[in-house]
Amino acid sequence: MSLFGKDLGVDLGTVNTLICEGNEIVLHEPTVVAIDVEELKIVEVGQAARDMEGRVPETIEVMRPMRDGVIADFEVTHRMLGHFIEKVSGPARLFRPRVMITVPNGGTSVETRAVHEAALQAGSRDVFLIPEPLAAAIGVGLPVATPSGNMVVVLGGGATQAAVIAMNGVVSAHTVRIGGIKLDEAIAAYVRKKYGLVIGPRTAEEAKIRIGAAIPQDEDQSIEIQGQDQVTGLPRPITLSTSEIVEAVQETLHLQLAAVRNVLERTPPELASDIIDRGMVICGGGALLPGIDKWLTRETGVPAYLAEEPVSCIAKGAARGLTMLERLRRNLPVV
Repeated sequence: MSLFGKDLGVDLGTVNTLICEGNEIVLHEPTVVAIDVEELKIVEVGQAARDMEGRVPETIEVMRPMRDGVIADFEVTHRMLGHFIEKVSGPARLFRPRVMITVPNGGTSVETRAVHEAALQAGSRDVFLIPEPLAAAIGVGLPVATPSGNMVVVLGGGATQAAVIAMNGVVSAHTVRIGGIKLDEAIAAYVRKKYGLVIGPRTAEEAKIRIGAAIPQDEDQSIEIQGQDQVTGLPRPITLSTSEIVEAVQETLHLQLAAVRNVLERTPPELASDIIDRGMVICGGGALLPGIDKWLTRETGVPAYLAEEPVSCIAKGAARGLTMLERLRRNLPVV
């Protein structure tokens, strides 16, 4: 830890933001902000704002300032980050924190600069950027400093990233701007088409979390959900099963699979043999979907394993990256 202020690793995600200090997650909040439309003031941030989603008058807008893994609204993002960093560091600005913050691999210079500026304006002393797959590999504990190939797949809320890591850097990588939010949309579209029922994104997400899966399960669970009938406009309940969600998400999962296949096809032969022996590690919120490891193994022919802490390992890797700064520096994005 730095003598002058805290060292923080920040995983700035489309759905959730996590902050790690040392090896401990000190903040885990939804990347959601509630704004007073007339006065352009932030009303609530994080979980409090998420609880207001779909339940507020027209004078308040509940929004996600991140979209598809990148900043969609700069002003709101830096104010949200400032709120989170102050929550972790305290209001005193005498010793501002050093921050290492994740960015999607392959992002444009404009997108990465926006993250850097947002973190600086949020009250950080020094800001370093790290590609999400590299942070994930460090957080999982893969031997990133060796010349052997390590493959990670980050299934985020806004994007899917696959990368091969060796010698403290990304050798080959591919990102598709499709993630967990698209899975929720696919479930909502399936329910609308099959049952003529309109459901909100929160209902679709809840169904995915409680009974969703990537492949058919031994026990087919079910959940009752409420929605609005497309014809009458009145509320109506239906029962949704695991097998239906498996069917609903297949097309989106195959779009995410494109990132993994692209990387496997472009990996140098020497590293490819390492990956076939070691397999790939899956992390990010999408790794919590039951059966996703078996599905990826089946579709690629390469063994896929779940990270021990799939959601928190990216923020932990970013925090650990600050202790490895000299070794990583030449492979970090330059702003």
